[in-house]
Amino acid sequence: MPTINDGPSSRFFWPLHLESGRLLSELACLSDEMSAALQYAPSGECVAWGIPFTIEQLVVVQQDIVTVNFGPTTARWLVFMHTSDARNIGPGPGGFWSPMRGQGQLAEHAADYVMLFRDGMEERVAIRRRHQIGTFQRRWGENCFEAVAHGKPRPVRASHEQLRPGWGSTQTRADVADEVPWVNWLWAWENPHPDKAIVGVRFEPVSGGLSTSSVVVSAISAGNASSLPLRWQTRRKAVLRLPEGESFRPDLDEQGRLAQIQLDLGQVISATPRLMYPNDAWGDTYNNQLPAKSERDVLIEYTAHPDAGFHLADGRMVALAEVEDTQRTMPLRPVAPATQRVTLRVVERKGGTLRAVPVKLHIHGEWGEYLPPVDRHRIPNSAWFEDYSVDFVHGGTWWGSAETPHYCTYIPGETTLNLPQGLVYVEVAKGFEIRPVRKVYEVKPDTQEIVVEIDKVLPWRERGWVTADTHVHFLSPMSALLEGAAEGVNVVNLLASQWSELMTNVGDFDGKTVWGSREAGGDGEYLVRVGTENRQHVLGHISLLGYSGRIIVPMTTGGPDESALGDPIEILLTEWARQCKQQGGVVVLPHFPNPRAEHAASIVSGDVDAIEMTAWGNLYGGLDPYSLSDWYRYLNCGYLVAAAGGTDKMSANTAVGTVRTYARIAPGEPFTYVAWMEAVRRAETFVTYGPLLEFMVDGRPMGSRIELSACTQAASSGTVDVTWQVASVTVPMSRVELIVNGEIRESVAVPPDQASGNWSVKVETSSWLALLVRGHYADKPEIIAAHSSPVMVMVAGSPMLAAADAVTILEQIEGALAYLDTVGTRAQGSAYKRMRLVLTSAHHALHNRMHERGYYHDHTPVTNHAEHR
Repeated sequence: MPTINDGPSSRFFWPLHLESGRLLSELACLSDEMSAALQYAPSGECVAWGIPFTIEQLVVVQQDIVTVNFGPTTARWLVFMHTSDARNIGPGPGGFWSPMRGQGQLAEHAADYVMLFRDGMEERVAIRRRHQIGTFQRRWGENCFEAVAHGKPRPVRASHEQLRPGWGSTQTRADVADEVPWVNWLWAWENPHPDKAIVGVRFEPVSGGLSTSSVVVSAISAGNASSLPLRWQTRRKAVLRLPEGESFRPDLDEQGRLAQIQLDLGQVISATPRLMYPNDAWGDTYNNQLPAKSERDVLIEYTAHPDAGFHLADGRMVALAEVEDTQRTMPLRPVAPATQRVTLRVVERKGGTLRAVPVKLHIHGEWGEYLPPVDRHRIPNSAWFEDYSVDFVHGGTWWGSAETPHYCTYIPGETTLNLPQGLVYVEVAKGFEIRPVRKVYEVKPDTQEIVVEIDKVLPWRERGWVTADTHVHFLSPMSALLEGAAEGVNVVNLLASQWSELMTNVGDFDGKTVWGSREAGGDGEYLVRVGTENRQHVLGHISLLGYSGRIIVPMTTGGPDESALGDPIEILLTEWARQCKQQGGVVVLPHFPNPRAEHAASIVSGDVDAIEMTAWGNLYGGLDPYSLSDWYRYLNCGYLVAAAGGTDKMSANTAVGTVRTYARIAPGEPFTYVAWMEAVRRAETFVTYGPLLEFMVDGRPMGSRIELSACTQAASSGTVDVTWQVASVTVPMSRVELIVNGEIRESVAVPPDQASGNWSVKVETSSWLALLVRGHYADKPEIIAAHSSPVMVMVAGSPMLAAADAVTILEQIEGALAYLDTVGTRAQGSAYKRMRLVLTSAHHALHNRMHERGYYHDHTPVTNHAEHR
């Protein structure tokens, strides 16, 4: 028989020794169902809800009156641990139940408990089903109104934190612990004569006289709590100071208990290292700056009875009342309760009026405690595919092992919070054109509203530039719309896909709807369109954006971890790209350059519009030189593919638009999703972590091809005029550089907020030119913070083809062919031959260009031919 021990025992209660009853092994008068479950009935020395019980012999109340005696006890409360048998009552005529009391026989009078006092006085209490007592197994939703299940609610580790990960229900982070084979119910009776000694209880059956109505009393405990011992107070917080040299241990046992701190008449909800924010200099710090982590202070959240006690690892007990009523230095210090309901509004001035706008929001209190809106997670989950709210956790990872997380959420402009009285620290941000706000507010007893005004200081949107994230997963379209608007991202591309046997966002794809557009009832400023990311584990991934009609399937191929086990390779990235274009879409190579394989053929074949530079969750990583170097190979060979920015957001760890695409809508053309796709196709784009730029060559925008004839080149001495402008309200800038054919041609130091300039650049051979911006926060290393798409300057008689880069591209296509020829699982029929022809065609196209230029290169078996011998 199991014992119950869901936490430490309260000093205010003691178990009673019942002088009569029956052993579990003697019970043969129960229903077959209850008899079968008897092995799960608790026994022995137990603690339930912080109350100690001794389960020795059971009192079974059926047809006869049973009297139980115990030593004289003076107490304000008696707590009964009891349950009842289930009585199965079938339906009547027509298959309906009448009268309908439910399986738990709501309000049925089950028994009378008569409390016996030493002076001969008696107190009779009616015990009714689903009030003071419930059944040992219950139908879901048929709980008791005045009693609780014997296992107190407990916290649950999130899926990514568990030794054997689960999913779904673990995201609740809580378990009511009543879905068990045998439930005892705890009911607390308040003694109206607490000064008189009680010496026993007489149990009198009432309903039915049937064995299936049996009441089983396991134990009784007595105590002197100041109020109903089974009723806990609302959530509170405190800070635990660990002993010198002791580290915080976050693991929970099977009962949801921590090793270093537990409650008796209550429960510790959560415990996390205290986050140390620079509160004294809050207004001088920067947006998304990570806090430090305390080595000894642990922020705990709890719910408890006023008489509860904290039990520490060293054996000490600290009364809750002492913690909440003192400011003295001690192992536990109180955190001001967040009980004041406040409305927060964030407004922006437009056309002389203030209107509420979506933003990203962070608020914490004086102890670093996160203060979310009432409809947001108190502890956002940053693990892969485990977040369902519109939250952002800076500093976490996909797997939830955040060292110093900075918690944020997204609001539609107005939200409701419970705040503590005192100082609160507010951070508000909205994209790269609005200056972030960090302010301190004092919440007073009469504070009902906080209004934060934000200012747009960079006019890039007014100049025709719109922002986009080309790569977002798992959000619903409406959540994506809110997060995009709050981050200042005009276009969010939400991508359906497959992950082995898991399908995501497939039901959101309809091949036509643009959420947020005027046609869909929005204001047309922030848009969401569902596309697909089609993937193969070795050959690569490809994002198919904005296409119309039916979804392009299969979305994955060739086996795990993208496709399901046993799936053959039945279609290539290049073929997916062509189908997308036929259906009117835009093709982007995500998280370029990896997986680094077949996309070389797709670019050479002209089926790719843009390559994507990806942030994932790293706000400070910048544009990866590895990714840029791979892109430069194709530009050096004349393949103009635009620069795009996408996050590959798959958890709350990544904010929509952390890195983003800026694309310029043609002058005079209204902003629509189609207009954005056209701008990407023109390559009039740049990618940024914060700094904004404009870049022109001879007055022509990014994505242009400028033809310099021999006479033009002679007349201008082979020079082009480069002009640029940069500005930033987030990442401070440090340098602006001109990249020509993959090398730095010009470099100039710039102020952190804005600069402009021009260069006269000599161009003797066909070249591409692009602008690169570097920057960093004072406490971070320098990063490549922004990069433009190139301008191609073509000099007559000088084809753009870098031999060394062309060879590496050919080798990449050869690798894709080798995979297809050898270990790749082959599809039935002609699919293999068809795909092989696609790859060899791309290979021949570039290979023939090299021969036309007379470039020597080593040949592999794939490319060997008679002319080379």
